[in-house]
Amino acid sequence: MSLETFLHNLHFDIEKASPPDWEVDWDDAPLTFKLYRDLPQFPLSLEVPLALDGSARFSKPDGSVIGHFLWYAYGLTQISQAQRASDPDDLMQSFRRFPPSGGALYPSELYVYLKTEEFPDGVYHYDAAHHRLVLLREGNFDSYLIKALGDRFNASACFGAVFVSTMFWKNFYKYNNFSYRLQGLDAGVLIGQLLEVAKRFGMKTRVCFQFLDRAINHLLGLSEEEESAYAMIALSKEPIKLEKDEDTGEDATATDLCLELPLIRPEHYVRSLVVRDFPLLTKMNGASMIESSQMIRPVEAREQGECEGHVIALPIVKRMSYDLASVCKKRFSPEMDFILEKVSQERLALLLQEATAAFTYQNDLDEDNEHRVTIYASLYNVEDMEDGAYLYERTTHSLRLIRPGDHRARLQCGMSLDVLNFQQVPICIHVAGDRTYFKSQLGYRGYRIQQMEAGMLVQRILLAASALGMNGHPLLGFDVNMCDELYKMGGSQGKTSLIQIPIGAYRNRPWLKGGLHS
Repeated sequence: MSLETFLHNLHFDIEKASPPDWEVDWDDAPLTFKLYRDLPQFPLSLEVPLALDGSARFSKPDGSVIGHFLWYAYGLTQISQAQRASDPDDLMQSFRRFPPSGGALYPSELYVYLKTEEFPDGVYHYDAAHHRLVLLREGNFDSYLIKALGDRFNASACFGAVFVSTMFWKNFYKYNNFSYRLQGLDAGVLIGQLLEVAKRFGMKTRVCFQFLDRAINHLLGLSEEEESAYAMIALSKEPIKLEKDEDTGEDATATDLCLELPLIRPEHYVRSLVVRDFPLLTKMNGASMIESSQMIRPVEAREQGECEGHVIALPIVKRMSYDLASVCKKRFSPEMDFILEKVSQERLALLLQEATAAFTYQNDLDEDNEHRVTIYASLYNVEDMEDGAYLYERTTHSLRLIRPGDHRARLQCGMSLDVLNFQQVPICIHVAGDRTYFKSQLGYRGYRIQQMEAGMLVQRILLAASALGMNGHPLLGFDVNMCDELYKMGGSQGKTSLIQIPIGAYRNRPWLKGGLHS
């Protein structure tokens, strides 16, 4: 199967992306967290703050702040038990984190490069299971990072950086090739959470999607047949400026950079006795890599075609202020627990404005914070607003009516599994992006960047919904072609639906849950 066909099936014809006879070996499932062995360990403070309202003032990156930051971003926060459908007496136990993950499998891992007083300078893995840092490689790697990132910003001015990677097997064992789409979204949701938590601690950030992959993987000690870095988030006390993209004539390559550091392959434990091959994921990862710094460049924004339809101005509302810790604890995916309630225009305006305003972030793709992913929404029972399918235009804070009517039955029919009742859902958001995922500029790497940006926006939407007393349930099991037609995304629009998020009020679920925090 060609990579072009693979990505097409992954998005528009899911059933063709994975073999029909795939069977999940639940008894040989991998751990949802990576465990290193026989390496120096640095425990992090367990006295995490119980509120994150943004009032903290960041003075220096001490060990406590780093620990709190990592725990709220990706620490284990809750234990969950559920019965197997095949055997009600057999309980499945899982550990949950604040950012959602497809199937609660958490294929992403976090690595941290730190230059602080409490820890030796070096590269660490965040051991979420034990809330500690594990030292992988000691030393100052500013110069190495600067070259691996294309000489586009001064890493020396940062106190550290976070690397988000993907361990392919962690959700391939269940979802087969479909996991490739999930992995980009999962990484993006985690990045969205990292940026929101960083804001609460007063940290300045910049997300880098473009780097010399093999050089970064070499720095982290990753085997590319198993795991690969997807993004890096620089951390600083001051704003991180992007250097002008000037041709200096110097070309760094991943091959040359890898020669600067010795190879490390630290032992780690995944639990699975049998790890099956995933050739399409490996091939796609290889095709997405950047070998030379000459290939790292800004992305030119694509001109959008005009969208027809009546424009409705939304109420002018102020940015929301909320306790992130409380919102994270309340967030969950309601499934069948949605209950239909009328939504005021003001509440809808707050949801859309907060999600898109929070999504503005510093990155290495542009300096103008272009929104390459956008929000469409199917609305029902919103106060003083016609039921219908809309495009949200963030620059004017307005909704453009594309197709009037109650589309809940249509959305229900487009579901591959009936995991929720759309008759109880007043808002269904579709995050959309460029149909060609900027392939002409970014190649196959554009697909995973687009999935990550979609995931980042999804996390902002979920947090905003939770802060407003609602909740959302991200879904990929939906008919993309049907949704694209619903919103008239074809033609000059050149867009497609990336993920679907029903949002609304919910009933409290009768479950027993325990938080892993005091």
